[in-house]
This record gives sequence, C-alpha cells and structure tokens, in this order.
Amino acid sequence: MFTTWLDNNSWLWEIADQKILVDPWLIGALTFGNADWLFKGEKTKTIPLPSDVDFILLTQGLPDHAHPETLKALDKSIPVVGSPNAAKVVREFGFTDVTALDHGESTTRGGVIVKAVQGSPIGPTLLENGYIVTENATGLKLFYEPHGYHPESLKQEAPVDVVLTPMLTLSLPLVGPVIRGVKSANELADWLQPQVMLPTTDAQETTYEGLLVSVLSASGGPATVREQFAAQGKAIQVLESAVGDRLELPLTPRSVPA
Repeated sequence: MFTTWLDNNSWLWEIADQKILVDPWLIGALTFGNADWLFKGEKTKTIPLPSDVDFILLTQGLPDHAHPETLKALDKSIPVVGSPNAAKVVREFGFTDVTALDHGESTTRGGVIVKAVQGSPIGPTLLENGYIVTENATGLKLFYEPHGYHPESLKQEAPVDVVLTPMLTLSLPLVGPVIRGVKSANELADWLQPQVMLPTTDAQETTYEGLLVSVLSASGGPATVREQFAAQGKAIQVLESAVGDRLELPLTPRSVPA
C-alpha cells in the first residue's frame, strides 16, 4: 500500500490494483462563493494532473474537496465515488460514471472495497462522508476523514491498519474547532488500533489569506500526537511525508479467512 500526499486534503493512494485520487485540489485557487476577501487559497507550486487514475474518491461536495477547477480539468471518463452531495457536483461538471454512497453503503473497485461512513457536519442537517477502504487480498484497511469527525459506531470497523486524519486543530472564535486534530487522532488510535497514522488537511505548498484565515487559531500537529502516543505507550507509527513523495506504508498483513 502506497500513499502520496498532494497537499491539503488531496491524496493519491495505491491499494491493490487501484490508483485512487482523493479530494483533488491540484490547480488554480480555492475560494468559497468567489468571496476572496473572506477566504482564498493559492498553490505555490502546481501539481501535475495524474493520468493513470482508476477512480476519484470525494468526501464532500464543498470546493476544498470537490475543487471545481481541478475537476473540470480532469478526464470526465474517470469513475467517481463520492458522497451524494459530491456526486451531484461532479455530474454537473460532466463526469459520466458516478457512484453516490450514503453512510453504510459500499462499492467494489478492482481489488478494493470502499465503504462510506458518517463524516463531517456541513451546516445544520448535512453529514458528509468518511471512508473505510479495504484491500481484498490482504484484509488491510484504511480510514480517511478530512475534518476529524467520526461517530462512535466507527469502533465496529476495528482493527483498521491505516488512519488518515487531521492532527492540527483549527478553531474559530465563538464557533470552536472546525478541524478536530489532536482529539480526533487520539480517539481514532483508541477506537481503531491502527498500525500507522498520517496527518491530513495541513498545507505545505499552499498560502491562505482572507478575513477567515486571520481569525483562525491553530494548535497541535503530528509532533504533539507522536509525543502523546509515546507517553501513553501506544505502538503506533505517526508518519509524515513531503508533498509529492510516494510513501510505502510499513504494514504487517493480517490473515484473511478463506
């Protein structure tokens, strides 16, 4: 199993025979409703669009996960798996092979199974997706949710070998955490007993500006999580990689029932 971090929430995973492009924001700026004054993100380096993707996986329909400029530039024949909200967005962009997954639903793609679980709250009524991705041949599992929100029922999926979750907490005055970092990482470590954890949602080659950015406060990070795990005696590897580095995950295969 290999992961390549493409900055922010964006990843390329290689699991079994599948290359999975996750929440891609690879080109252009990021805004919400064209309100640059409120929030704007810009890449300091352009990431080339991958050409050999088996499918795109989207957790949310918001622009930081279903990034309009990136999706419009990608080949519309690439299959897409996403939340119902994300599926609606990509259909409007012209994608033709789109699978919408509600919480608890699954789809099989080659040698992997993708199961949607409850993810981030978006507004008062909408809950977006997290995912459990299972490699059929080995039984190895990966969990991903980009904002650090997950229900206690996720315990039923344990053990999960790889967890990708925020480790940096971002908070707004009067609102509280919009990204749950350290607390999320500790919960998932206890609930899922992973072999490996990696941080997501942070930025390495992106700059942000705007009113919203000016009032955000940040705390925690991978070093904090790693120190807490060491103090608690947790034998979990907290790995980090630079943008674009292809990382082979050091996993011990589990036995798969015949």
